[in-house]
Amino acid sequence: MHELTVYVGYDAREHDAYEVCRKSLLAHSPHVTVIPLKADDLRAEGLYWREYREEGNQKYDLLDGKPFSTDFSFTRFLIPAIHKEGWALFCDSDFMFRDDVTKLKTDQRYGVMCVKHNYAPGNSLKMDGQKQENYFRKNWSSFVLWNCDHPANRTLTADVVNRQSGKWLHGFSWLSDDEIGPVDEAWNHLVGHSVAKGEPRAVHFTAGVPSMAGYENAEYADEWRAFLNQPMSNKAGS
Repeated sequence: MHELTVYVGYDAREHDAYEVCRKSLLAHSPHVTVIPLKADDLRAEGLYWREYREEGNQKYDLLDGKPFSTDFSFTRFLIPAIHKEGWALFCDSDFMFRDDVTKLKTDQRYGVMCVKHNYAPGNSLKMDGQKQENYFRKNWSSFVLWNCDHPANRTLTADVVNRQSGKWLHGFSWLSDDEIGPVDEAWNHLVGHSVAKGEPRAVHFTAGVPSMAGYENAEYADEWRAFLNQPMSNKAGS
């Protein structure tokens, strides 16, 4: 895939994380298009209207009553409605890339392709005090190659994304198991959990990025800070 659009989840509270993700993507894959997936923009476009309530620093989805931690917890599932055709990549903002994402291999048999983690968090809180929810296929949706041409993904309309539960969405419940393809775990190395079999190609600070209290000394923290401290650029997605 020489031409690839990468949608990065965006939350204003985690702007530093987004900048590291964007800079590291473009450092290794200078020809990709990076687009921040912003909930406010999607609301303005009439694609996203899920309602929530806030209690202190925590948001709760009014549909299923569950807590969620970022503004892109649900918006990632709008990518087939946004991108419409071909392949697109989504990742959470707390990724740092260490290799060229255009090396990723796609397979038209699959509606999505992702790292199929077997992950159960050990803590009840993460990041800046957000509730840590455990759910079926946790972290599978944090890095997804979307096949926007796949017939099954036509089910995933804006209306469906706004009305289905988080459990249904994050579990890829509109797809059969054989429509979910594999990606090597090196592309979604979970800091503090994954055991690397080689050099990780993408590092995922799923519990908290190094600018957050308690995560300053996480694996790859110095590398993350080096990207953060690089000068800003005017490339796509800035």
